[in-house]
This record gives sequence, C-alpha cells and structure tokens, in this order.
Amino acid sequence: MAEQTRNNEQNEQQDLSQILQVRREKLKALQDEGHDPFHITKYDVTHHAQEIKDSFDVLEGTEVHIAGRLMSKRGMGKVSFCDLQDKSGRIQIYARKDEMDEAVYNAFKKCDIGDIVGVRGDVFRTQKGEMSVRAHDITLLSKSLQPLPEKFHGLTDKELRYRRRYVDLIMNPESKRNFEIRSKFVAFLRRYLDGLGFMEVETPVLSPIAGGANARPFITHHNTLDIDMYMRIATELHLKRLIVGGLERVYEVGRIFRNEGMDTKHNPEFTTCELYQAYTNLDGMMDILEGILTGAAKEILGTYQIEWLGHQIDLTPSWKRVTMADAVKNVTGADFMAIEGDADAGVALAKSVGVDMDGVAHTWGNALYETFDQKVESTLIQPTFITMYPVEVSPLAKRSPADPHLTERYEMFICGCEMGNAFSELNDPIDQYERFKAQAEKRANGDDEADMMDEDFVLALEYGMPPTGGLGFGIDRCAMMLCGTDSIRDVILFPTMKPIDTDKKPEKPAAPAAEEKIDFSKVEIEPLFADYVDFDTFSKSDFRAVKIKACEPVKKSKKLLKFVLDDGTGTDRVILSGIHEYYEPEELVGKTAIAIVNLPARQMMGIDSCGMLISAVHSEEGKERLHLLMVDPHIPAGAKLY
Repeated sequence: MAEQTRNNEQNEQQDLSQILQVRREKLKALQDEGHDPFHITKYDVTHHAQEIKDSFDVLEGTEVHIAGRLMSKRGMGKVSFCDLQDKSGRIQIYARKDEMDEAVYNAFKKCDIGDIVGVRGDVFRTQKGEMSVRAHDITLLSKSLQPLPEKFHGLTDKELRYRRRYVDLIMNPESKRNFEIRSKFVAFLRRYLDGLGFMEVETPVLSPIAGGANARPFITHHNTLDIDMYMRIATELHLKRLIVGGLERVYEVGRIFRNEGMDTKHNPEFTTCELYQAYTNLDGMMDILEGILTGAAKEILGTYQIEWLGHQIDLTPSWKRVTMADAVKNVTGADFMAIEGDADAGVALAKSVGVDMDGVAHTWGNALYETFDQKVESTLIQPTFITMYPVEVSPLAKRSPADPHLTERYEMFICGCEMGNAFSELNDPIDQYERFKAQAEKRANGDDEADMMDEDFVLALEYGMPPTGGLGFGIDRCAMMLCGTDSIRDVILFPTMKPIDTDKKPEKPAAPAAEEKIDFSKVEIEPLFADYVDFDTFSKSDFRAVKIKACEPVKKSKKLLKFVLDDGTGTDRVILSGIHEYYEPEELVGKTAIAIVNLPARQMMGIDSCGMLISAVHSEEGKERLHLLMVDPHIPAGAKLY
C-alpha cells in the first residue's frame, strides 16, 4: 500500500510538471506571435455575472463586456461552452466558431482553465434555458501558469487554504462569503458609531510602553531613535487621552499585536474596536455592544437566529445581565458574597467546588474570578453580560461606589466565548498610579503580561477625565459568529502561519558554524537521590518515543499545554504538561519527545492526561529552567527506551 501511494504521488508530480511545462510553452508561443497577455493594461467591463442574471429580462439581446476567470471548459469542434467567474459569481459563455473571427476562436480553444479572459457578446438563453453570454470576441487577459485544484475535491486542505488564500478564494465560495460578511460588519459598525456621534481616530502602533492590557508584546527597534519599541497590545490608553482632551466620543478599528500562543480563537495579530464615551457608564456600554451585534445580524443575515459552535443562538435584543457572583452561585452554589473580602474563606470555597488556585494570588477576588473562569464561563451559551468584576483582575476599571471589592466592568459571552469587555473607566489618577505600581511589581517578578507603568497616562488623568464608559471587542470573533465558523483563521485573510521550510537545514552552509560555548558555571541541580530503586521496579516504567502531532494551550490555564501524541499504537495519546512558560505550542509540533506511557490517567483542568512527558530541570541564578527532552526525529514513534 505504501509503495502504491508513493507511486501515485510520483505520477501526480510528473503530471503536474508536464502541465506546468505545457502552459509555459503556450505562453511562449503567444509572446512569439506578439500576443503577450501580460502587455494588456485594461479591459472595459460593463456588467458582472450576477447583474446579468438578475436583470436578464432587461439585458436579453444586449451587448455586454464581462471579464473573469475560466472555471470550466467543455464542447468540441465548432462550439464551446465555459463557465466564467467574476467577483459576483459565475455565468456560462457560449462560443461558436461561425459567430466569431476564426483566429480568435482558435486562440480561445487553446485557453486553459484558470486563464483570465474578457468577453464581448450578447446576453441570451440557451436551448436548455441557461442564461448565458453569446461570445463575439474573447481576449486573453492573463495566462494562468498554475493549474487550479482538481474540480471535485477542490482546495480542501485547511492548512493549504490558509497559506494560499488566493486559491482558496477562487475555489471556495463559502470562504469568499466569510470575508464579505466581515467587511459588511465593519462597515455597519462604523455607520452605527458615526450615527451616535462618535469620531473615528488613529493611534500609534509603535510605542515605548506596552499598556492597556495584560499581554506579552512584540518588541522591535527604532534605528533612528536607537530605542526598543513595542507593537501595541491595545489602543485604550491613547484613546482615553483623547477623552481628557475633550473629544468626548472616540473609537478606533485597529490592528493589535500580542506575542502569545495561537489556537482556533487566537491569532498573534488581530483587529479590535475600542470606543470611549464621556459622561456615561457601564450600562451605556452594554447598550452599544448589544445594538452593534443585534443590528449587524439583522442587516447582514436578515435574522437574529444564528448557529455557532454547535448551538442555536438567539440574538434578539434585551440580553441577560448578571453579576459575576450571582452567575457563580447559580452554577456552582458557591456564595462568595456571603464571605466577601475574606481571602482564606474565598480560596477554600473555590477549592471546595474543584477550582485550581495553583499559581494565583490567594485573594477573595481572585478566588471569585477563578471560579467563574473555570466553572461558569463555558456554560454561557446565549448572549450574557457578566458584570461587577473583582478589583484584582480589573486594573483599569472604576471601583463600584457600592462595593470597593468590585469594579464596574462587564464581559459579554456567547457560546462560552468572551465577545466584549467594558468598564466604567477609572479616572482617579492616584488610584490609577497605585494599580499601575502593583502591575509593575508583578512584571518585575517575572509576569511579562502585566501592565507597564505609564506615567504620562497618569499625568493625563491629573488634568481631569470626565466619567467615561469604555468598550473593546474583537472584530475577528464577531465575524466568526456571524459567519458560523469555528476558527479565527477562517475570517482572517492571511493568518499567521509557521513557514513551511522553517526546519529545513541549508544543504551547503556558507561557513562552518562556530561551536556554541555553553556556560554551566551558574547552574544548580537537585541533589541525586540517596535511595536506590531495584531494577524490577525501574523496569516497570514504560518509556517510549512519541511524535508530537498537535499542541495547544489548555483553556483557562497559563501553564498547561495539551499534547496529542503518536505513541506507535495507532491511537492518539493526550498528555498535559505545564511547560507553556518555556515553549510556544507551534514550535513543538513535529518534534520527537520521550514519555512515560503506563501511568494512570489523571484529570487536569477537566482533561484526562495519560502519561508524562520527560523534561530536564535545573536552576540558574535562582530561577528554574526547563528543557523538554527532544530526540533524533529518526527514532520511530513507540520505540522503547532501555
């Protein structure tokens, strides 16, 4: 079977090479005849495919000029049919030798599927009743040197669709539809906010400080200024400076960059809308987000009823609004408000309902938030606003006048996904400075996602910012919902992808690489075990080579990565490992690692982890270092270690 597969692949490669050669020979012949299609600079288009179909009764018998890509060709001898695809859809072209210049017809016969042509002809209906264009002249406008994917299978490889979006858009109408919906959503969003008196602005992408969100930034260098700069992780702090300046209602639809993991809902660069309105609060921001999403669904899709992530969603206005503490109580029975402010009791209550508090500061607010995050968020299927977040997780939100432990903040959820985040904005410069200071201390202690101190923003607040409501939401995730797709890559035209040849080694290095000198002088290792283990006990541990087929962050965990492994049995093995601090998941896919495979399964964050990946751990200048043990890729999956 393997031999047959290899032979088929070789034959396909040979056929492709022949097709590529034939197409280049056709182009060369055209150029030699003085008919180089790449010399043509324009073609006057009067109509499009769908326009002709929609207005057929009016246009029948009328001469039109259309242009597009040949998607199919059929017929022989003196009559040919083809399907031409333009931006609006497809229409049939009918070409007859005795109704055209013979040389033009013969040239058209040599066209390939994928070529781009201009057609002059009359609108008519064939004997079979199909609306068509009877060609009088056909001009080759661009020669396709690459064949389109095979007709019936199309471009179905998801990875290839993302890498070659241009081919995906040619072959898959649903992909094109997704991006049309996305474009319409952004246009609706702008009209909606403009109608409310908001002013669209642009703020810097590069900044000496990365602020406005808890996220790891991309770092670049400004050569002229000779300083490191950060690509923005949010637009918040600049927009609020404009509120201080008196603009009162501002918004920005802009690109955001976060140097974090990738999965079906996260891409390192993505688009958000942030807006700020003076003299309003949390309630005003709820009304705006609900108005945007319900209005967009009705205008673009014609309905409030949609299907997303396997659920039927009702976007009809008047969405549910509930506090975080009440949502937690409704789902888990844990009543955090009964012990408000008591850190020990809060942590104990969270643990009593199965919440993992490892690696989180043991405060009442964190206990409430972690319980919501781990136990409640995934249950929020219908549109729901969760309000009143703890101060600990809301460094830029205003404290509730009624409860100093909570802030006037909401997040809106659909299908367990956060769709928007809004505050009654903090405008007390002294309080803001103290919160920045706390975040800066976290950053100094190794939390590279904590906010940086932004003294200029504090200075802006000292001039006075009016009571303000602020809202931020992801354009990509909203587009996912409206399109009914489960991956952010389906709504980003060119998602971030790992280059295919990243792991390839140069055949002839320019110069021999200098041997790396490794300094082990500051390394500290754990003492060797004093107790011996007998050979029979040791031999019961089953160490195997495993191939990493897939790797992704575990939802709700900053430490855990979920590995899908080939252990040689033919059945995928799932192991969770807390090494996200040291590795991004995409860099591990395809590697060969070592795992113990005969440990009993244990649940971690609700997922069965079946075994343990082996890592090497040491300390260096008081900080733990870890290396996942990766071995020669020539070692097959399932090979046993002795």
